[in-house]
Amino acid sequence: MSYTTFTNLKKVLPENTLVQLTDDEDIGTVDSGRVDEAIAQADGVIDVYIGGRYSVPLATVPAVIRQCSDDIAVYVLYKRRVEEIPETRRTSYKDAIRTLEQIRDGKMPLPVVAEATSNFAFGAVVSGHFED
Repeated sequence: MSYTTFTNLKKVLPENTLVQLTDDEDIGTVDSGRVDEAIAQADGVIDVYIGGRYSVPLATVPAVIRQCSDDIAVYVLYKRRVEEIPETRRTSYKDAIRTLEQIRDGKMPLPVVAEATSNFAFGAVVSGHFED
């Protein structure tokens, strides 16, 4: 499950902007595949930041995580098309990353989300000390 959706992103960006950011072929429509890629990249960033504290992907998406996913996905879309990203989008991205850092560091706990209970991620030991 993704942390945001194409429908949510259409609330954040006007459709004509989404067309400009995704329509590499100049067809005049939003390329939903590119939007999905941006969402997947945003969700990957979120999982990396909070995965040490919470089991990811999150089964329930708190509003703060949806907002971070929105802001990061929009930034990813701008980054792929324009050299100079609008300052408001850059600021939103930086704010999202700061929020994820606070969540990761335990300064902003997520409501009703189970914390990670294992030292294992992707089948590898994440932390621990082995003695002979």
